[in-house]
Amino acid sequence: MPPSDTSPGSDRSSVSSNGDPLLLASRLQTKEHINSLRHRKQRRKQGKHVGEFYEKQNKQIEALLMTMDQHIESAQEEADTNRLAIKIAIYGSLIANIALAILQIYAAVSSLSLSFFATAIDAVFDPLANLVLYYCHRLAVKADPRRYPSGGSRLETIGDIVYASAMGSVSVVLIAFSVQDLVKGHASDESFHIPSVIVVGIAFLTKLVLFIYCYSIRSKNSQVRVLWEDHRNDLFINGLGILTSSAGAKLFWWIDPLGALLISIALVIVWGRTIYRQFLLLAGVAAPLEFQQLVIYKAMLFADNIKQIDSCTVYHAGPDYVVELDIVMDADTPLWKAHDLSQALQDKIEQLPNVGRAYVHVDHEISHKPEHRKVK
Repeated sequence: MPPSDTSPGSDRSSVSSNGDPLLLASRLQTKEHINSLRHRKQRRKQGKHVGEFYEKQNKQIEALLMTMDQHIESAQEEADTNRLAIKIAIYGSLIANIALAILQIYAAVSSLSLSFFATAIDAVFDPLANLVLYYCHRLAVKADPRRYPSGGSRLETIGDIVYASAMGSVSVVLIAFSVQDLVKGHASDESFHIPSVIVVGIAFLTKLVLFIYCYSIRSKNSQVRVLWEDHRNDLFINGLGILTSSAGAKLFWWIDPLGALLISIALVIVWGRTIYRQFLLLAGVAAPLEFQQLVIYKAMLFADNIKQIDSCTVYHAGPDYVVELDIVMDADTPLWKAHDLSQALQDKIEQLPNVGRAYVHVDHEISHKPEHRKVK
């Protein structure tokens, strides 16, 4: 095979004289200019939005000016840095949820408060759902390529859906019990039980610590993001549970079942939104526009032989992206060169963070109907 005159896998920035042929760096805004826009006396609210726009634009330009190798190295360094933090979040949440489930069962049984039963049932399902989430994540990482040729990332999304569905289903059961108690219309004999309130208060503080910790790394791992959502929901559950159980014992009996009803309805809505977002990932929703722009820009500058970008489609397959890219070369480009260059580009794209699979198609013209689409 003849030697290639284009170095496969190298950015065209090494070919271009300055690595920034579109002069994007000239569009970067200084921090001083952005701050001046934010703090304009007139139209301060509008200035805030303009400042946010330029901050976002700066980040996108900086990302575009990074070479693909720099993106790959940065993603690897970030993964190595966050590996321990992610393990702490996952295992810490599991251990805490097991301990809190035992404590909150005690609080519910000893107080006979329906609001505390709502918090207890949710707490019991937390460690079980954690195990399902962990199992699906491990299955996704170690997926057999012969059984799952497209990769196992969607198994992780399925685990998130199972987790959210389990938590939402528990809330539906609690709605039925709460309505039943309200319909009966008579006061119960439950009294204000201080030990139960203290136990649920401990659960609230524990969840607050886990919430803050998972919030700081929620963007690093989809599993941690779901755990963060769970801790956020549990803060609301335990906080409202303490208020309504105490008010039901001290003020009016119906506050307790009403509180349990409100907790359950809120959880159904919150977990329903989570399920909806995860289903979008399975359905193949489009990737963020910023990432599509990054792929197009890097492909355009990858080698001099690439004359145009015909089309670029980036969509989710679970948490990861699938990239479909059509590039244009001269009609007289040798087959070996077209193959080697497109393969090198494909390999580079697949090494970018969050990319599960990439397909690079080579064409010699753009005056044709859209390809790779079924005619309906």
